[in-house]
Amino acid sequence: MSQIDQLELIWQEVLEIMASELAKPSFDTWIKDSRPVHFEGNTLFVELPNEFTRDWVDARYAAPLRKTLRHVVNKDWDLKLVIPSNLKPLTESKSSEPEVFEPESPEIVEEPESAAPAPSQGQGQEPISSILNPRYTFDTFVVGNSNRFAHAASLAVAEAPAKAYNPLFLYGGVGLGKTHLMHAIGHMAMERDPNINVVYVTSETFTNDLITAIGKKSMVEFRNKYRNVDVLLIDDIQFVAGKESTQEEFFHTFNALYEANRQIVISSDRPPKEIPTLEERLRSRFEWGLITDIQPPDLETRIAILKKKADMENYRVDPEVLTYIATHIQSNIRELEGAFIRVIAYANLNNVPVNVETTSEALKDLIQAPKNRPITIEQIQAVVANHYGIKIADMKSKKRTKKIAFPRQVAMYLSREMTDSSLPQIGSEFGGRDHTTVIHACDKIQSAIKMDPALQVTIRELVDTIRQNS
Repeated sequence: MSQIDQLELIWQEVLEIMASELAKPSFDTWIKDSRPVHFEGNTLFVELPNEFTRDWVDARYAAPLRKTLRHVVNKDWDLKLVIPSNLKPLTESKSSEPEVFEPESPEIVEEPESAAPAPSQGQGQEPISSILNPRYTFDTFVVGNSNRFAHAASLAVAEAPAKAYNPLFLYGGVGLGKTHLMHAIGHMAMERDPNINVVYVTSETFTNDLITAIGKKSMVEFRNKYRNVDVLLIDDIQFVAGKESTQEEFFHTFNALYEANRQIVISSDRPPKEIPTLEERLRSRFEWGLITDIQPPDLETRIAILKKKADMENYRVDPEVLTYIATHIQSNIRELEGAFIRVIAYANLNNVPVNVETTSEALKDLIQAPKNRPITIEQIQAVVANHYGIKIADMKSKKRTKKIAFPRQVAMYLSREMTDSSLPQIGSEFGGRDHTTVIHACDKIQSAIKMDPALQVTIRELVDTIRQNS
């Protein structure tokens, strides 16, 4: 592999990590188009398209980019941001430029595409978390009615790991603050005890590490990495569903940590009982501790989040602008903050003031006009089937197992609530069932919603998805 390819491979890994930490609009606007162009001494020169972008990234993202780069290469490299100039991009031809690095560790080797990525952690080191985002602390977390309980539980865990709620299971939709709280727990735990060993990983990283360990016959090292920790923060646990070997290993990891009185914090996009193909023994262990949800923020909380963002970035923005953004961007916090950054960038690049008119223009392609297409039963069936991991044909079949019957009842309930179809029409779309079956399903789901907060969240998320797809 050439030196150019090595640097680009390293930078691609940096970009992948940053993409997982930043809101998509922020990443796409500022970071995505960066590329390595030069390497000298121990400094990697990364090019950005223009001076404004370079200055913005340098002021706000240089530190996490540098930290991520050092994590990837496992060396104390520096990072310099540049703009297109006379600085020659990397080429394979010989020149008088200093030789591009030849890394000692981690060694970059050519592997088949199917091979698992080599871990960035050196042999014999203490377990290392993927990087905790310095912005994700309790101080920067905006508390509202939608997340107050989850925040309080996370704070209690951070102040006294394994003493309050173990495990702590946080669930909610994308971009609502689960990852923020997990990082905040890690930061506070380490602030209170600098010797504490905190590991934050996604379930995908856990799986990849397991695959690598199996391939290299290094399971002892893998188990030491994950079982000799004081606090394990594992994000997006829903992705272990259906992966038998991963679930088996995580089951034993969970048991080892729990029995050693170590704190476990888990996040998911849904509660344990709604994760399809999750083994029952894992599901039951997740339910040993505290399960709490994070709901989409209300208008007041969204405005507070934007105000906090403006204060952190040292921007003075009229309340009317914040209210406009918060009113029109309601999906999640990640998109809310991304919209704010987009407005600021638009105003700076066009040299115009930040007002409601400018904001409206900057966000015009994000603020969708009302759709006139009616929602159909077929659309509802597709969304519900996808959520519960079944086939649409299952809903129309005679199968009556709980795995099929409950999603079918949810889809019937939503069909009654979101379409103008009559009860017989709804029944007909579900395998020719009569209207009394539809009534029974709707009554059952309506009663369950009143008793089950988790189901309330699920129904709300399904409704949002159906509307977005209509």
